[in-house]
Amino acid sequence: MASITVTNARVFTGESETAFASAFRIVDGVVDWVGDAAEVTDPDAVDLGGRTVVPGLIDSHTHPALLAGTAAAVECFPPAVLSRGDLVDVLRAHAETLTSPRAWVLGRGYDDTKFPGRDGPTAADLDRVSTERPVLVWRCDAHSAVCNTRALEIAGITADTPDPDGARFERDAEGRPNGVLTEIAAVNAVAAHIPPPTRDEQIAAILALGEEWASRGIVAVCDLLSNRIQEPLATFRAAAERGLRTRVALYPGWDPAAPLADLEPGDREGRIRVAGVKVVLDGAYSNRTAWVAEPYPDSCDHGLRLVDDADVLAAAGWARRNGVQLAVHAMGDSALYRVVELFENEEPWLDGIPSVRIEHATIVSDAYLERLRTARMTFGIATHTVFFFAEYDGYEKALRVEQVPDAYPIARLYAGLQPLALSSDRPATAWSGADDVMLSVEAAVRRRAYNGVEFGPEAAITVAQALLLYTSRAASLSPLAGVGALTPGADGSFAVLDRDVFTVADDEISSVRVAETWIRGERVFVR
Repeated sequence: MASITVTNARVFTGESETAFASAFRIVDGVVDWVGDAAEVTDPDAVDLGGRTVVPGLIDSHTHPALLAGTAAAVECFPPAVLSRGDLVDVLRAHAETLTSPRAWVLGRGYDDTKFPGRDGPTAADLDRVSTERPVLVWRCDAHSAVCNTRALEIAGITADTPDPDGARFERDAEGRPNGVLTEIAAVNAVAAHIPPPTRDEQIAAILALGEEWASRGIVAVCDLLSNRIQEPLATFRAAAERGLRTRVALYPGWDPAAPLADLEPGDREGRIRVAGVKVVLDGAYSNRTAWVAEPYPDSCDHGLRLVDDADVLAAAGWARRNGVQLAVHAMGDSALYRVVELFENEEPWLDGIPSVRIEHATIVSDAYLERLRTARMTFGIATHTVFFFAEYDGYEKALRVEQVPDAYPIARLYAGLQPLALSSDRPATAWSGADDVMLSVEAAVRRRAYNGVEFGPEAAITVAQALLLYTSRAASLSPLAGVGALTPGADGSFAVLDRDVFTVADDEISSVRVAETWIRGERVFVR
């Protein structure tokens, strides 16, 4: 059996906020001993010179299939793109690299709330990129997009085209589509015409993501819309055969028009597995499409509900029948309460992990959390701190004053709900490098946005608490048993940091880097 002993380290084991050791041993990929460096007698032990070690990190809500399916898109995130002119410049430069006459000019990640006057792009702007090639760029929330006139022509969208259910083709004063595609159904009406990447291109993109995850110390991810590529299970497993080491839990999206086939034996097992199904109940706060009880400030708009009860219940029935989780995207308070109303009195169908995951959960009051705790159903939450950090401008515009104390109340959630995780939602986050765990940890500790503005400081948590939400507490949210802790019987997966994240100044946490990543006792990344 392969054996490796790590010694002379500050080891955060992930068992609790105060659980530290200084040495551990991995045998055949599994931790079999954790203790004090003074007990180590192995002459070949890896001496880390006192550096800090954390369990392999988990990104519990991200979108690698979306990234693989749109690998040709150029990044347009802040802080590189802060105006319509910046956006046009980046897309023009990208267009000059394209050689295929069929290629679209694609981008992702613009945040119009950071543009001067919060003036978002339209087809007229993207026509400056090209009038011959179709151009489409996804907004940072991945719920909306904008395209040029050529893309509208290819999709057959005219002034007479009706809006899709739960979405809008935005229009100018004369009623003509202006290229702004609000919510997923509108985006898909155009994006469906983009030539898909080949299987090999998708696999190559997944392998590149695996390398990036390793550089972040991330050893396991949950893909919360895995059917953005064809045959996601087979494609990710093919990537694993070619060297992907990351554990991946897949959650295909529920499409009422094309219900999912039941799972086959083995689909729920192994390092790459189907873990659940996702329903998108509402939109996003940053573009004021989250479904809210009180209208948005200076508006009579309550956002968008994207699916009805029957569709949510049908997805839940599929999850129950197939023994996997139901994950519900719910940001607005109306959406969040509807999830509880639909399921709180139902019998859970999974043991050890919540049957129902709530994704994002922006507004969580004490009363709402109490309903989750006392429900017959088992609930968990995957939420974020990178959202308010990166998208403060949008939340400033979308949240009512009385909602701010309940917005991403991480301290309240940490104390009140065991199955809980912080996550990146990459690329549906308005920041380049949103899956940098230390960025989220600093935001959790400081409760400050990118511009230094405080955002609910009473909801701050400690570094140790934030790291638990990327390790053992995150593992309790999903079927990722074995990762997230350095304890006997756990996967021997861990990250070595270049500085001690527990003692650096709060405003330096995000600059801490992963120096090495090990997966099951094998070093897979060295900075």
